Amino acid sequence: GRNCSLLQEMDVIQKQDENCYCYVQNRTIHLQYLWSTLQIKVNSREKFRFEPISEKNNCRNSETVFEFAACAVQILWKPETCTETSLSIKQYGEDVCFKIQPFKIEPYTVRVKREMLDGKLLFLFVAGIFLFHFANSLSRSAKFFYLSGIILGVLALLVFVLLTLKRFIPRHSTFWILMSGSCMTSLYFIYCFKENMQWLWSEHRNYLLGYFLAVGITSFAICYQHGPLTTELSITLFTWTLQLTAFVLIYCGVTIPQVAYAVIAVSLCSKGLCYPLGAACHIARKMKYHFKSKKLVFKYLTEEEYREQGESETVRALEELRSFCRSPDFPSWIAVSKLQAPHRFAGFVLGSPHVSPAETKAHDEEYGIGSSFLEEQLFETRAQSEQHDPANSIHEDEENEDEMHTQIPYPYATELL
Repeated sequence: GRNCSLLQEMDVIQKQDENCYCYVQNRTIHLQYLWSTLQIKVNSREKFRFEPISEKNNCRNSETVFEFAACAVQILWKPETCTETSLSIKQYGEDVCFKIQPFKIEPYTVRVKREMLDGKLLFLFVAGIFLFHFANSLSRSAKFFYLSGIILGVLALLVFVLLTLKRFIPRHSTFWILMSGSCMTSLYFIYCFKENMQWLWSEHRNYLLGYFLAVGITSFAICYQHGPLTTELSITLFTWTLQLTAFVLIYCGVTIPQVAYAVIAVSLCSKGLCYPLGAACHIARKMKYHFKSKKLVFKYLTEEEYREQGESETVRALEELRSFCRSPDFPSWIAVSKLQAPHRFAGFVLGSPHVSPAETKAHDEEYGIGSSFLEEQLFETRAQSEQHDPANSIHEDEENEDEMHTQIPYPYATELL
């Protein structure tokens, strides 16, 4: 029922009497205002009282006991007068109204300015994304455990004290009732501190610094005495707490609630889909390896490997032949009737060499070092090279000598097989 002045972007209003001002939100959603805020600054040369007013300040409209208690405490706890104050308004938040009460007839100025990129909102959003995706690894870090204990002790002292004294509370039901009350009280004090942070910092800076220092050191000492988390249950609970805190930071880090809900849903889906995606990738790799056509790999043998392989394969084939001839299925009489030297064949089956000493000597004379076969091969190669290129005969002779060395084992291996 108040006749309040409506504020708009880029307004600069100067007045000297008591008045109330309201900023009505624009309900049209634009993504460029995702991290945008409106900054309302009020300054004067004399002191004035800045009093926020809204429907929530009417305690008769409170729907829960907590809202009524918060309303009553906020009525009792009013910031003192100041000469300068500022108010940050989210683009798609609630309508904001406030009243200015000057104590003297002195003009004051109300300025409305848009900040397209609020660093605080962007920091909260990025911190929430980081905290959610690295909650599992951070919950196992001792340094992060101590840091979390200090932050919890500073912002929620009642919760920290209750967790410290948990072992002295016999019943779990009593502990959870006290924990619920401590959490609600701590949340309310955090809200009040956020709303009046500028006034508290300007008027009671020394008390705030003393509180932060004393509570921070005490919290670190208690956490250090307790030690980092060791059991898997406590680590899992700590991980869930960090992820829930990350959701709160993401929600508070954007001005459009629908975007916050979408980011939270995508984060949950990405966390839940990591296991099916990992299993699918593993199955795909297995199937690819199973159905992949194996390429034939050709390996070129050296001269020594060629000789060793020929000898070993010949010995193995001869042993298989002997085993087959000793078996009952071998038609021995038919084979003996067709052989020219049955006694030699019988000796071979009983273990004698398949080549006689005379045959070995004749082979060495024909194909060994200094044999007629090598001489014919050598002279024939030289004659062909001289016909093709007489000028390069020296180089060709060297190449023919190399070829001679490489061609030595082939006749021998052929005869041996």
